[in-house]
Order: sequence, then C-alpha cells, then structure tokens
Amino acid sequence: MSPSLRSRLSTYLLPAATAAALIVLWYVLKAVFQVPSFVLPAPHEILVAAWEERSFLWPAALVTVRGALLGFSAAVGVGFLLAMALGFSPRVKASLYPLILVLQMMPVTILAPIFVLWLGQGLPSIVAITFMIGFFPVVANTTMGFISVDRNLRELFVMCNATRAQEARYLRIPGAMPYFLTGMKIAGTLAPIGAIVGDFLAGSAQGGVGGIGYMTISYFSQLKTPALFATGLVACVMGFVFVGGVNWLHWRLLHLWHDSMVKKE
Repeated sequence: MSPSLRSRLSTYLLPAATAAALIVLWYVLKAVFQVPSFVLPAPHEILVAAWEERSFLWPAALVTVRGALLGFSAAVGVGFLLAMALGFSPRVKASLYPLILVLQMMPVTILAPIFVLWLGQGLPSIVAITFMIGFFPVVANTTMGFISVDRNLRELFVMCNATRAQEARYLRIPGAMPYFLTGMKIAGTLAPIGAIVGDFLAGSAQGGVGGIGYMTISYFSQLKTPALFATGLVACVMGFVFVGGVNWLHWRLLHLWHDSMVKKE
C-alpha cells in the first residue's frame, strides 16, 4: 500500500472508527446507568424519530437553509465591498474599522429584539442575525488581504504606470483572494449556526413552517426528547453540507495557482 493511499485511508477511517467507538460507548453508558430515553435517547431512537418527524424536519431544514444562504450571501457581498473600501483608503479604514469592531462586539441576544422590532419576526430578522454573525470575518480577513500586498509588486505596478483600476484587478484582488476565501469559510461555518440562533430568537411558524431552531423549541416544550436530538442531527448534516460547499469553492478557485492548495495535490 502506497503512503498516499495509506494517508487517505487514515483520513477517513480514523474519524469513522472514533465515531463508532463513541456510539458503542453511548449504548454502554445508557445500559449501565439505565438512563431513560426522555433524558438521553439511544442513537437508533434518534434516527427513528428523525424518520417519523421527516414531514416536519425537512421543511424546517429548508427554511433554515434559506435563511443561512441569504444571510451568508449578504455577509460575503457586503463584506467584500466594504473591505475594498477599507483596504484601498487608509482614511476610510481609520474612520470605519473601529465602528465595525464596536458593532461586532454587540451581543446577538441584544440585536435580535431590535431586528424583530425593525423587520418583524421571521425570515428577515433571521437573515439579519445570520448576516451580523458572518459579516465581520469576511471584512477582517479580506481587508488584511488588501493591505498585505507585496510592496515590491506594488512598486513594479507603479513603474509600469498601471492605473489604480489595473492595480486592483491584477494585483490587489488576486492577492486578497486567499484571505477573502478564508473569511468566507469562517462565515460559511457560522451561517447555519446563525440561522438556527435566529430561529431561536426571532423565528416564527408563519405559513405553518418554522426553522430548525423553532422546531427545537417545539419539541422541547412537548418533551419529545428523541425528536429534539433529531433536530440536532439535521442541523449537523445541514452544517456539513453547507461548509462542504464553501470548502469546495475555496479549492475550486485556488487549487490551480495558490501554494496552499497546490501542495495538497
């Protein structure tokens, strides 16, 4: 077996073996301490509950995914444009960046009622909460990318009489792309969490469908513990799919030219 194949197998087999061991330990502890299912359901009970509640969990997951995608897209778009302004103008950076830091330090639990007051309960407030959670990583990382361009390359562009637009297009934006995509990955990790938190703080069941966070509150109030754990399972799957898509985009844009990706080929 070649070293590369052995490395790839260990990459997948080790996490799978660890997960299997944890599931076995879960069953053992539940049997030894006789933990009732309304306190800690067994893994198979969670899967059964997820299947039985699929008519509620699937629409709820779609609602949460929609909020996550909209908030994430807004955070990426607005964050990139603002980072360009901060990176290209020291005066704009000095004026706005401290205010952005102050806004980032504002707890979501305080902002959520304000968003509900302004936007109403439901999807608009959830999108706003998701946006606030993912906005700062994009701005901070992308701004660092714009201001970290190699000085020698900048002097070369000056010597070639390049315009600011040419410098931005051919030097600064490509140079900032790895930083931007790193911030995008962080925002992508936080987006499903932000959407679920938004469901908790500002969600509703308008139209007969609520998000995953709303369903969590509903199942908790009914003491449906296996279904409550099933919402966590759905949230994990949703998060893996979401982050996997962002990671694929990161690889797709960088793997042909950036050292961090080329070395992994």
